[in-house]
Amino acid sequence: MTIPGNIQEEYKKLFDKINYHARMYYELDNPEISDAEYDKMFDRLLQIEKEYPEIVATESPSQRVGGEPLPQFETVKHNIRMLSLQKVTTEDEFIEFDERVKKGLGESGEIEYIVEPKLDGLAVELVYENGIFMLGSTRGDGSHGENITQNLKTIKTIPLKLSAETSKKYPVIEVRGEVIIRRSDFNKLNAKMEIEEAPLFVNPRNAAAGSLRQLDSKITASRPLKFIAYGISANDLSGLRSQMAVVDLLQSENFPVNDYLILGKGIDDVSKHFEKLNSIRSNLNYEIDGMVIKVNDFEKQKQLGEISRAPRWAVAWKFKAEIATTILKDIDFSVGRTGTITPVAKLEPVFVSGATISNASLHNEDEINELDVKIGDTVVIQRAGDVIPDIIRVIKEKRTGTEKTIIFPHTCPSCHQKISRPEGEAAWRCFNSACPDQIIERIFHFASNSAMEIDGLGGKLATQLVEKGLVKDLSDLYFLKKENLLLLDLMADKRAQNLLDAIETSKRRELPRIIVALGIFGVGETAALILAEYFGDFDKLKSASLDELTEISGIGPVIARSITEYFANPGNLKMIENMKNAGVNFAPFKTDKKSSRLTGKTFVITGTLSRPRDYFKKLILNADGKVVSTISKNTDYLLAGENAGSKLEKAQKLGVSIINENEIDKLI
Repeated sequence: MTIPGNIQEEYKKLFDKINYHARMYYELDNPEISDAEYDKMFDRLLQIEKEYPEIVATESPSQRVGGEPLPQFETVKHNIRMLSLQKVTTEDEFIEFDERVKKGLGESGEIEYIVEPKLDGLAVELVYENGIFMLGSTRGDGSHGENITQNLKTIKTIPLKLSAETSKKYPVIEVRGEVIIRRSDFNKLNAKMEIEEAPLFVNPRNAAAGSLRQLDSKITASRPLKFIAYGISANDLSGLRSQMAVVDLLQSENFPVNDYLILGKGIDDVSKHFEKLNSIRSNLNYEIDGMVIKVNDFEKQKQLGEISRAPRWAVAWKFKAEIATTILKDIDFSVGRTGTITPVAKLEPVFVSGATISNASLHNEDEINELDVKIGDTVVIQRAGDVIPDIIRVIKEKRTGTEKTIIFPHTCPSCHQKISRPEGEAAWRCFNSACPDQIIERIFHFASNSAMEIDGLGGKLATQLVEKGLVKDLSDLYFLKKENLLLLDLMADKRAQNLLDAIETSKRRELPRIIVALGIFGVGETAALILAEYFGDFDKLKSASLDELTEISGIGPVIARSITEYFANPGNLKMIENMKNAGVNFAPFKTDKKSSRLTGKTFVITGTLSRPRDYFKKLILNADGKVVSTISKNTDYLLAGENAGSKLEKAQKLGVSIINENEIDKLI
């Protein structure tokens, strides 16, 4: 079809206008037109592309709205490895790094460094061929990452096309940077998730990583993601002799770079910038966990080289965990799905690490006693990336004598039944299976993705179901009627039907997920799979003796006792029978798994990987390995991704074998 000249001209003008106004809004926070005007232009662009499909350009703004869902992400190889960074935490350690740089270069004068905040997001690489954005991927294990091109195209701060001059000079250019969610956008996103009764994100970094790993790019497009560029992969492109020259090029091509990037000389400049960033970090609209320091000159970078997974010419100077002082006003005691009673400190609100904190974790009675904390105490809290911080100490010098001793309850805060502390456990627990708070938490767990995966059944709805008397145990979910659901708050006909359809679909889940869903104390995904494979049949598991369970590899005495106690409870047996009568399929579990090199081997997974952790967990379990959460001397392998942290350090101390994604594939 021939495209009329006036349409081509209109399309080009729309193309340029939309890109301009998108940059003003998303990058510069300085919109010049209203949302309605922008939407009107965008709708006209889409109309033209619909009428003349051949006019659609690869770099069209329409490509940012997302495409058809992918079955999975393919793995791509980085042309140049995406390295990790060595870390320092004190000025003395940075001085040692500076001395190593000077020694490696054979110089004694001050080194020129480029310094910028270390953004707490997800590292990605963008490949441009002849100026067109063609491939985008995650860091992965450094050598290979996930192809998330479609998702990255939805991010408004990523140019889809470079200038003709840059395209001609650099036919292939690989831009690297960080995808983040700003704090203000994160709060809005979680508020939206709460309204939709979807699980809330823990922090902006998790939200960004989860959004980028959506198989449906339309979901990614709906998330407030930002891309901040920090470099290119090569240091031998014509005319680019330094990191600062790269930054200038990136800015000229409309890539956003960090506002707090500086060029400094020697230790003093770097230390002053660290102090400045540390003082303003709470006021920034994005999370940072330190700053990155790079030797600016590319020739010097080449001379210094790299070691294993990190360059010798760069280092990350990490901030210490932020602390704050506040008053402990009261203690609340919450009840979890297994009956665990958890003390939660109610604090005088205090701003720390970019958030106003009013709650802190105290974990259990032993911690309260160890801290010797009282209601009314002045306490020091620490927040290191977690939503709920910890109380790390009490400032006893500020006590006035009016403080009150914290008395741990002897009855459940929810059902008021007597609670007890099992031998060998740190927690007090309520063993009343009819406890309302436990039922609410059990419903929420039952409906989770690792269990029965009932979409639309969140915490607020679970609370209503229990409070209205519609659900007294988990089996009641399978006897819900639409007319009863419609009496609940914010429950329309379509939502009620979708919920009933999701509950019906859940009847066909496999045995391991049913075992997880029951919420047996200590039985997570790994233990559930071990049990399903060992017994194959639910009734055999239900009637297993304590001795038989204890002998199973991966099922210790605590979990074994928990299982037998669960199935000795008449209420639990009646609930399971009701579930069977409702049509829940407790079918025998069959596995084609054969003995492999991983049989009996124990793995811990940590850090940021190119695929979700569940992918690697299933890979290991299907190869007859075991996955646990804690490093010990009995751990065989640590599968470590980017930012592995304390688990990596512990594994190194204990001599545990440390492997990456490629090595796990070879093992299997």
